[in-house]
Amino acid sequence: MSYGTPGNDPASVQSRRHIFGDDAEQYDTARPGYPRQLVEDVLDFSAPAASGPTLEVGAGTGKATLAFARPGVPMTCVEPDVRMARVLRRRCAQLPDGNVSIEVADFETWRPSRRYGLLYCAQAWHWVDPAVRWAKAQAALAPGGAIALFWNHWFLQCGELTDRLTAAHTRHGIEIPPDTLLDPRPRPARRGPESRQWREMTAAGFVDPDHRLYASVHERSTSALIGLFASYGGYRALPPEPREQLFDDMAHLVDEHGGRVHVKVITSLFLGRTRVDAAPSALPS
Repeated sequence: MSYGTPGNDPASVQSRRHIFGDDAEQYDTARPGYPRQLVEDVLDFSAPAASGPTLEVGAGTGKATLAFARPGVPMTCVEPDVRMARVLRRRCAQLPDGNVSIEVADFETWRPSRRYGLLYCAQAWHWVDPAVRWAKAQAALAPGGAIALFWNHWFLQCGELTDRLTAAHTRHGIEIPPDTLLDPRPRPARRGPESRQWREMTAAGFVDPDHRLYASVHERSTSALIGLFASYGGYRALPPEPREQLFDDMAHLVDEHGGRVHVKVITSLFLGRTRVDAAPSALPS
């Protein structure tokens, strides 16, 4: 039997974006955070509107939240999955001033009560309905407000191990899910004005677009590497038995490799801002 990847129709996407909450703690442990330089660059870019509050879309378990939370600057985190939000609340409890509010809602239907100086989304913008996400972002931001969208892309640095893990998928009749560690396609697929995010952003009326890349290398043990695979939606969507059989096979191969691997992470950041002279649209009632 062969196991493919889920479809990209809207109904499938809507259902799959909640799959990460099936084991929110595992997701929180397995996923890496984001470069400190990226956080500083986003805050510098949004400085003209920095006095306004911050909005995070698809906050998940807070992998980016704590890095962006700033004393005295209110932050609203919108997260559609109550299980992910539970972990997020626990993590935000350690913040000293308690200025982070968490709302469990889909961004598509969520109604802001204020305008924001910065809207950012880490690893989640592709889960938001493309038919409404840009208009919703425009409506939530103040004139001159900044939008920052970013994703981590992972790559194994050892080509031999990559080949052996890929072969394991073939043995188990499992397709490699797109945009995951073993996906052979270049990631990000396009850069700058050639990228879909850039084109959609500017078509939606955002100005001053920018695209920046950040590289880092992380060492992972066998269990930590398998945990990263297990955190991907494409693997979570597989039936449990073939998934666990595949992971057992992969863990054996990583142990044979020495039990530790290096993962290169390319973080892709897209920036833009609303026009300063734009008349703000009415907030949804």
